[in-house]
Order: sequence, then structure tokens, then C-alpha cells
Amino acid sequence: MTTARHDLVRTLERAGAVPPAWRNAVAAVDRALFIPARFGTFDAEADPETWRSVVYSDAPVITQVNDGLDLGAGAFERPTSSSSMPSLMLEMLDLLDVRDGDRVLEIGTGTGYNAAWLCHRLGEDRVTTVEYDREVAARARANLAAAGYRPTVVVGDGLAGHAPGAPYDRVIATCTLRDFGHLVEQCPSGRIIAPWGSSFFHGSFATLDVRDGIAQGSLTGDPGFMWDRVRRAGAGHIRDYYHGETGVQSSTRVPPQNVLQTDPAFFVSLHVTDAWYRWCDAEDDTGEATLWLFADDGTSWATAEYVPRTEEFETDQYGPRRLWDEVEAAYREWERLGRPPRDRFGLTVGPDGAPQVWLDTPERPVP
Repeated sequence: MTTARHDLVRTLERAGAVPPAWRNAVAAVDRALFIPARFGTFDAEADPETWRSVVYSDAPVITQVNDGLDLGAGAFERPTSSSSMPSLMLEMLDLLDVRDGDRVLEIGTGTGYNAAWLCHRLGEDRVTTVEYDREVAARARANLAAAGYRPTVVVGDGLAGHAPGAPYDRVIATCTLRDFGHLVEQCPSGRIIAPWGSSFFHGSFATLDVRDGIAQGSLTGDPGFMWDRVRRAGAGHIRDYYHGETGVQSSTRVPPQNVLQTDPAFFVSLHVTDAWYRWCDAEDDTGEATLWLFADDGTSWATAEYVPRTEEFETDQYGPRRLWDEVEAAYREWERLGRPPRDRFGLTVGPDGAPQVWLDTPERPVP
């Protein structure tokens, strides 16, 4: 088992994914203590070698779907808790820029593996972690205790933080946030790292330095984290949202795949915050595809049909919102601004937790 644990360290080091300040923590904390004996199709008792190969790889491990509820055969399986990819965890911790003596608040305890690294580095008395799911929190406490750590584990809404332990020097969220709740208030002078975005696009790390109760910083990276349990995006099978309704048909000259590239998708997500998409390739070899758009509340949907070597694409929109029109309008605005890349945008968050995006400078807010 020790050899396998060291294999993970070597794998991460060969990829250049281990910041020197975190190597001892990675080497000291056994990931196997934080992974269930059974997850997905893997079983430590039936096939221990395969189970270990997954646990000690640089891969995420899904430990819960659908909030732990049995929704029946054929139901959409939404991952709701996991042990994240170790290299991605280390990328976040490197951005967090922890210093000896810092007090850290973690949002999203999950298995407890990330909290264990923080405890090894800083001491358990300087780590507070908040988990929304009571059963997940209980398992994390047990996992942490098995590894020799007993940080403060709180059950509750992560955006409420944990005021009794404030102020914190660093805050790290291991789930995707739409806003920042009381986190800036509880970290009035320090740094906050969180996956941030809206339903349409949430592939950004917000790296915010807090001074005098105002957080400000950049948007980078390509994280793929689960949502904050209270404010998550819509998801499901297409059949869960589309029931054969007839929409309003039209056409567009914007190729639907263009709005899904990182830079335009990021900009679109600032304006279309509460709708998500799914790209579906045709089952034949025509190269055709359908972009589906769904409102989070399930009241509206839209499609844009991609056909190769054409300049006009059919659209269909249903419900009180015209989702494709919203997406296209935001995309056209991005073009009008000169197609700015995501790294030209920044984020400012005040004590109320509401984010304000700006282009190039805080004096140029994006409406």
C-alpha cells in the first residue's frame, strides 16, 4: 500500500504538479483512507488491485451521485460528492498561496482529503471545513480521524462560512460558486480561491485578493468542479426537459459551435447566467449536430442545428424565454467588443458577496 501511495506522488511529480510546499503533505496523507471500498464499478474486496490503481492515480473519484438518493433505473446521475483530481487540488492550493500560521476556511469538505493536506501543512487547529451534506460530513470526519486529523468540520451552507472561526487568512472552495455569500466578510484581508461561474460556463478559477473587505482578482484555469449544493445549475437527460413541444422556428448565421469556445462561452455566461447547454452529435457520419439550450427552471428550451458547409442554421425556441436569441445577442456583443479573451476580464466582490465582472480595469464593468 505504501508503494502505491508513493506511485501517486511520483506520477504527480513527473507531471510537474506538486508545488514544493505541498510535497510533504501529498506524501504523508494516504488517499486510500478517503475513498470508499466501493465506488462506481470498483470494489476493493473483489478486485483490490484495480481499486488501488484508480485510487492512486491522478483521477477524480465520484463518491456520491444524486445527493445519495435512489432515483430509480434510468434516472440522470448527477455527481454530488467526490475526491477531486489530485493535480487540480494542488493547482488550487498553489493559487491559494498559504503561509505558515494561516487560518483556512474550506467550502466543500467532500471526502476530507483536501482538508487533510491543509491539516498536515498548517495544523488541524487552523483548518475549518464546511460541508452541506450531513452524511458526507460524517464520513469525512471519520476519514480525517483515521488519517490522524481532527479539524473543525461544520455542517451547513458553505456560503454562510463559519463566523465563530473568523477571520480567516485564506478561503478555498472545492465546489463551483455563483456568488461569495459571507466569505469576503469572513476573510477581510487575505485570499479567496474558488471555481466560479454561471450555469452556461463555469470553467474559471477566481483568484481574489482581499483588502479592506473588497476582493479583487483574475479569472483563469479550466476547473471542473461540482456545484455548490444550494445554488447549482440545471442538469438532466434531454427527455427530462423536452417533451415534444413545438417551438418557434427561425434561423441564425452564427455557427452554434462558435458560442461554446472558451472565450465567447465565458462572455455569454455573464449574460445568460441561468441556462445550460448540451451538444449532441448526430448518430450517423454526416457531421451534423444539435446544440440544446435549457433554462435552469425547466420552463424554456432552444435548439440550433449545425450542418457542415452551410452558412445558415435552423433554430427552434420554446417557452417564455428565447434562449438562442439571448445567447446570440451576447455572442454578438462579444464580437462588437473585439472578441476579448477571458484573461482580460477580472472580478470584484464586496462584503455582500455579489460579483462584478470587468474588462481590463475595474472602472470598466461588464453590465
